[in-house]
Amino acid sequence: MGDLPKMPFERILKKAGAKRVSQDSLEEFAIVMEERLLKIATEALALAKHAGRKTITDEDVRIARRKV
Repeated sequence: MGDLPKMPFERILKKAGAKRVSQDSLEEFAIVMEERLLKIATEALALAKHAGRKTITDEDVRIARRKV
């Protein structure tokens, strides 16, 4: 894990109201979110394949988000 840049996650935490974010918590948050995003992406891909498509649509992502 750790392929995604950390700054967007810091912005999310600050948008949620955090005044300061430690480097350790930022790294942990990024790991947790990346794992969740990977599960959603995997489910969305399965939905697209099941529908006989190669392209993941916004609806696949919405359904996958509810399932995961």
